[in-house]
Amino acid sequence: MNNFIFNNPVKLIFGKGQISRLSEEIPDGIKIMITYGGGSIKRNGVYDKVITALKKCNSDIIEFGGIEANPDYTTLMKAVKICKDENVDMILAVGGGSIIDGTKFIALASKYKGDDPWDILIKQAQVDDAIPFGTVLTLPATSSEMNNGGVVSRRETKDKYSFGSPLTYAKFSILDPEVIYSLPKRQIANGIVDIFAHTLEQYLTFDNKAMVMDRWAEGLLLTLIELAPKITKEDRSYDDCANYMLTGTMGLNGFISMGVVQDWATHMIGHELTAQKGLDHGQTLAIVYPGTMTVMRKEKKEKLLRYADKVWNITKGKDGSKDSDAIIDAVIEKTDEFFRSVGQKTRLSEYGIGQDTIDTIVSKFKSANWNIGENGIVTPSKVREILESRL
Repeated sequence: MNNFIFNNPVKLIFGKGQISRLSEEIPDGIKIMITYGGGSIKRNGVYDKVITALKKCNSDIIEFGGIEANPDYTTLMKAVKICKDENVDMILAVGGGSIIDGTKFIALASKYKGDDPWDILIKQAQVDDAIPFGTVLTLPATSSEMNNGGVVSRRETKDKYSFGSPLTYAKFSILDPEVIYSLPKRQIANGIVDIFAHTLEQYLTFDNKAMVMDRWAEGLLLTLIELAPKITKEDRSYDDCANYMLTGTMGLNGFISMGVVQDWATHMIGHELTAQKGLDHGQTLAIVYPGTMTVMRKEKKEKLLRYADKVWNITKGKDGSKDSDAIIDAVIEKTDEFFRSVGQKTRLSEYGIGQDTIDTIVSKFKSANWNIGENGIVTPSKVREILESRL
């Protein structure tokens, strides 16, 4: 196990009715901006609960809606201008990972002293201050509510980049599982795949001798597998929603990454598919992850065999063989089947994506000299193999 220093300062407020606690977390008399997306929070009742709670704080409320799934830089910069012009004291993100990611960028960019806030994304420019923010989570998937990372797109240039800062941990995050009742199946499917992939990116590398983290990750994967058929139905129970929501938070809040080497190649390739073709993040992961397993099977052999055994109870191939290659083939197929079982497509061709898009993505990786994955083992040529295996 590698050395590590762990710190996660986010105050997690979990359970039904907890949105009402907002009034206990927001200082009185401040100017606060609420950020949200397309307006679903006004249809499902979350908006009314938030406003009712904020009124108890005598807050001066500014609203900024319309943040996209895969938040767009141009949209976020409009919010940055408002924050600067209005001297906003705090931001409250009400939504899923995209809203929270966008809010993190707004919080940083509003205090950035450089010429171009885009440098926060492409140059990892240092920011010394940020507007404090809290979150009310409405869509479990990314764990953005309890980590310090985010991803922002720039549609005009077909770019999508990640960022992070010690300043972009939320002061608090409120998680009420009842918000999941009204989520459409597409969002649930995307969330399941995203959480599953987050966990694999921290688990499916090589044996780090990190027993606690391995077993924690396996527990999260098994929980998702058990919950998937229940949570994709319309009549979801509170306890299923609660366990699903908490699994999403634990998948990427730093807990299972302590002392282990991480991958993230699948996510980076997936980001490019979103940037080039506009696919949902979860859709890209369902396509790419089986390809990463296939192409990197030699490097990931030990963990793939453990994943097969501990998560899927696969100890032999479909032909009954105990050969390691047969077992790995079986677990890759099982993972593909799982993604399909929640409603995801797993092939580029199913979205009409072909060789030209692969060439564009590989060219970008070459130009940027990106060698990704654990210890840089996924080269641009490997990226090509991964994508071509998913045609």
